[in-house]
Amino acid sequence: MINLKGLLRSVGSKVKWRVSEVKKLLRRFVYQTEKAVQQLRFSALQEPENGWPILLGMSFPKSGTHLLDQILLGFSRVTPFSTRLHSFFAGYENPSGRKRSLEETLSWVGTLGARDVASAHLFAWPEVVERVVSSDFIPYFIFRDPRDVVVSHVYYVTDMEQHHVHHQYYRSLPDFEARLRISILGLPDAEVEFPDIGGRFKPYMAWLEQASVMPLHFEDFIHSRIAFLNSIVDRFLARVPLRLLTSRGITRAVILAALENSINPGKSPTFRAGRTGEWRRHFTDEHKRIFKETAGDLLIRLEYEQDNDW
Repeated sequence: MINLKGLLRSVGSKVKWRVSEVKKLLRRFVYQTEKAVQQLRFSALQEPENGWPILLGMSFPKSGTHLLDQILLGFSRVTPFSTRLHSFFAGYENPSGRKRSLEETLSWVGTLGARDVASAHLFAWPEVVERVVSSDFIPYFIFRDPRDVVVSHVYYVTDMEQHHVHHQYYRSLPDFEARLRISILGLPDAEVEFPDIGGRFKPYMAWLEQASVMPLHFEDFIHSRIAFLNSIVDRFLARVPLRLLTSRGITRAVILAALENSINPGKSPTFRAGRTGEWRRHFTDEHKRIFKETAGDLLIRLEYEQDNDW
């Protein structure tokens, strides 16, 4: 006897897969077409000595990912870079929370090409670092005070991302204080890997040791916006000489204005407040104690504190 329900599920699954593949092909076609248009639009610009690079915005989660995306896409207004992100890659798959492998990471990096703008929560595995610090890339790495990160994480998992692997668990906790404690300490016994805040940052630390990776403090954007944008422009011009651009009327001021005008927090799907030091409103003495025990040295390494006396 034919299992009609099973047959329908099988057919439905195949249809969904085919629709998904068609959508991927269409997105790829649109992306490559737009890149070709950009290349034609700026064809008068002389190509840099090592060719046009890849703009790679790396970030620690909840540290200004979409902000950096918008800024880097601003280069497309004055140079032949893509007008949209090539793709986004995260070390943990959403919504399952599965940790992606080194092979998956290298495969994604390998899909990037000249004039792409890409975004990633990218673990600094040695093999990945070796690829990213090559002359093919201009890599930036943005991060934020980890105390503000854990506060932002609570809001994100509880209120903003219903498909997050820990959403239901966070919703089951009695209050914000309990959720904040978990965001600091992680869930060491959970089936899905969720380390404490120090452990979550550890896979990214090696980016801070690479001279070719531009470190960016989210707080500098909030408090010194123009200096922050200028530092991004400086790193870009170290790879793409300004003389190649000024010959076509593109000055440093024009580049800076393009980046400034590309910023639109309202278009960020996870933007909430964009404030700094918000942890002070939420941390109890107990939160301070467990954070110092868990990641006090991280705050010192990232230059947010000089010692554990805070």
